[in-house]
Amino acid sequence: MGKLDGKVALITGSTSGMGRDTAYLFAKEGAKVIVTGRNEARAKAVVDKIKADGGEAAYIIADTSDLAAVDVIFDGAMKAYGKVDILMNNAGQLSVTPILDLSLAEWTSVMNVNVTSALLLTQKIAPIMKKNGGGHIINIASVAGCAAHWGPVAYCTSKHAMMGLTKAMALELGPDIHVNGICPGAIRTAMLDSAGGEDAMGFMKQRSPLGRIGEGSEIATTALFLATDESSFIDGQLIRVDGGVDI
Repeated sequence: MGKLDGKVALITGSTSGMGRDTAYLFAKEGAKVIVTGRNEARAKAVVDKIKADGGEAAYIIADTSDLAAVDVIFDGAMKAYGKVDILMNNAGQLSVTPILDLSLAEWTSVMNVNVTSALLLTQKIAPIMKKNGGGHIINIASVAGCAAHWGPVAYCTSKHAMMGLTKAMALELGPDIHVNGICPGAIRTAMLDSAGGEDAMGFMKQRSPLGRIGEGSEIATTALFLATDESSFIDGQLIRVDGGVDI
């Protein structure tokens, strides 16, 4: 018997990295998983693996830099399974553009993906959760939301906003919906690769007592804890999964 038997989990940005690892773990624990992302080949590969391992999953192709994608995701989820018990707002866009070079178009795209789409999707799904007796929302923030020493302006700002949004959601949606967030540090993902890979994150390794980069599976296990009643008295919290950076 799995920890998520009978549950439907929607994970945005789950065709790679932390989202993909979480999709695999949630499916292994019995959830029906809805995978979303921009790349259909990668989305299909995730779903095919889940099914090959005996799980159940469906995918929805959507790019949340365009907020119309929120309707596509919601409609697809309702068509696939008729409900969502667990929402993980994981879709993310990295920006490393310095403040004086940042365009409004890039700022808007990052904020849409990292914050605004999470708000809009929650507005659609929370009433479904309430109607069905409750649910869990897990927002992916970042250590870049804890201080401005890392992450140029758009990404850094969006992750600070995600942390505030998580607290506000928890305050308004309780007691039947639990809302918590995860603040990953340097995690081995495609996004990390796009920022220069593990070598570029050497300063993060040096500041960590563990002296290493994290794995997507370590975010997944934290998300699983937050998606179950094992975390029943935890609400509105931002859990750093960062190897102890800045302790």
